[in-house]
Amino acid sequence: MKKFLLTAAALAFAFPALAADLEVSGAFLRAPPKAANGAGFLTITNSGKQDDKLIAASASVSKAVELHTHIKDGEIMRMRKVDSIAVPAGGKAELKPGGDHVMFIDLTAPLKEGDKVTLTLTFEKAGDVKVEMPVASVGAMTAPMAPMDHSQHMKH
Repeated sequence: MKKFLLTAAALAFAFPALAADLEVSGAFLRAPPKAANGAGFLTITNSGKQDDKLIAASASVSKAVELHTHIKDGEIMRMRKVDSIAVPAGGKAELKPGGDHVMFIDLTAPLKEGDKVTLTLTFEKAGDVKVEMPVASVGAMTAPMAPMDHSQHMKH
C-alpha cells in the first residue's frame, strides 16, 4: 500500500493539474442586434510549461458553440470554424474582434447588454474551465467595466 501511495504521489507531481496554469480574462459576448448568433471574446494566459489547446466550448444560451477565426479571402474577411486554438506555454491566446472567437450559433433567447452567460471552455490538457461572460453592446471591442462601488471610499 505504501508503494502505491508513493507512486500515486510521484504521478501527481509529474502531471500537475494544468487548469491552475490557465487564466481567462476580459471575457465578453456581444449582444447581437436581432441576429440568431453571437460572438464571444476573451484572453487565455498560460503560465505553465506545457502548451495546451482550446478544443471546444459550450453554453446553454445557444444550440451550438463553435471556435472560429477570420481568414482573408481576397479582399473579404470570412469566418471559418477551427478545431482548436493554441494556448502556448508561457504565452496567451487572444480571442478578439476580427480574429479568433467563440461563436454562439442559434441563440435560444435574446441577449441584452448587462446579461451574463456561463461558458464552459474545454482544453486538451487542462479539461473544463467555466467562465462568466457579461453581455456587452453590439460594437463593443472590450469587456464592459464592472460598476464601481464608491461607498467604502466616501468620507463621512
